[in-house]
Amino acid sequence: MILFKIAFKVVALLLAAIVAIPVITTARVWWSGTHSANGEATFAVVLGAAQLNGRPGEVLNARLSKARELYKDSRVEKIITVGYGQPGDRTTEAKAGAAWLRAHGVSRKDIVVVNSGLDTYTSTVAYAKAITDKSRAIFLVTDPWHCLRAVTMARDFQLQAQCVAVDEGPNKLGSATSRYLFREMGAYLAYITLGRRGIHLSDHTLTTIAGVTRG
Repeated sequence: MILFKIAFKVVALLLAAIVAIPVITTARVWWSGTHSANGEATFAVVLGAAQLNGRPGEVLNARLSKARELYKDSRVEKIITVGYGQPGDRTTEAKAGAAWLRAHGVSRKDIVVVNSGLDTYTSTVAYAKAITDKSRAIFLVTDPWHCLRAVTMARDFQLQAQCVAVDEGPNKLGSATSRYLFREMGAYLAYITLGRRGIHLSDHTLTTIAGVTRG
């Protein structure tokens, strides 16, 4: 009888954890995406998204626009654009982003182009290596629901990272889907349980599972 009670309590605790962990994580994803950073940083890091022959797609355009705003408001000194290209692309996400920024008044000397990264993790590895300044304070400019995972990865590379979420485009608050929110909940849990142990699921795999468009 005692063993039965112990087993029942263990099962009950496991079930409670199975329910609680996704709920708490989803709340954290939501909180991170709805509370953008204030203050200043050395760099704004624009995480890559789709581009077409050098023209940023809607998602990337929204991120670039927010980074430019931070730069013009003197909240950051430089902007880092990150991202490789897909097979058949004529340019990279990073180069397309840099060209857009130059065309919209950002000085060439204040743009750092990192032509690497096919997903959040590989992009983080790439831009973290590019930051050689003593000041490692960065603003990650990305979609609201992407903030928690992107910041967590950056901090794992000893960067003083905060997120500034976009306020325009298809993934801004009010437009981003609940599917995207739940996808990021799962992606965050996958990273802290598997990714930190060297088992990385690409954003493309996670996007396919969730049915979310990368932009």
